[in-house]
Order: sequence, then structure tokens, then C-alpha cells
Amino acid sequence: MSVGMPLVLSATLMTGAAVSISGIVGWVGLVISDMARMLVGPSFDRMLPVKMVAGALFVLMVDDIARAASSMEPPLGIVTSVIGAPLFIVLLLRAKTSWL
Repeated sequence: MSVGMPLVLSATLMTGAAVSISGIVGWVGLVISDMARMLVGPSFDRMLPVKMVAGALFVLMVDDIARAASSMEPPLGIVTSVIGAPLFIVLLLRAKTSWL
């Protein structure tokens, strides 16, 4: 048996476990990816570690905000959407000049 199938299976199980606990946090990938590119430029070698650390810090920050804001902790996906959507709109508006 090759390494590929157990690796894919374990990654799938870990992802499923993380999503079942925290919910879908799709805004993290959209916002943090663009912010990391703005910070370090297009070099993938420098951008990947920045994305990993910034994504983890963003999720920790959002989780802390969710816990502090309410006695009933809202799902992490809702809080990331509330914070991530305006940030993404700002990033889109800042990048609009490069589209034209």
C-alpha cells in the first residue's frame, strides 16, 4: 500500500473532526490569503508560513472575541463571517484599481 491513501484518509478524518467541532470557517482562507500576499508579496516560499501563522492567529482571535462577547458561545463560522466579510470587501475595494 502506498503512502498516498493513508495520508489522504488521515487528512480527511482530521479535517472532518475539526469542522465538526468549530464549523465551517471559509472566510479565513479568503481574507488571510490576500492579507498575507499584501504583506510579503507573491513569493510562495515566504507567503505559506505567513498564511499558516496568520490564519491560526485569526481563528484564535475570533474565538476569543466570540467567548468574550456572549455567555453562549456562537459558532465560530458565524463570527468569522461577521469579521471576515467586511475585511474581504475592504481588500476587494483596495485591489479594484489593479483590475482596471
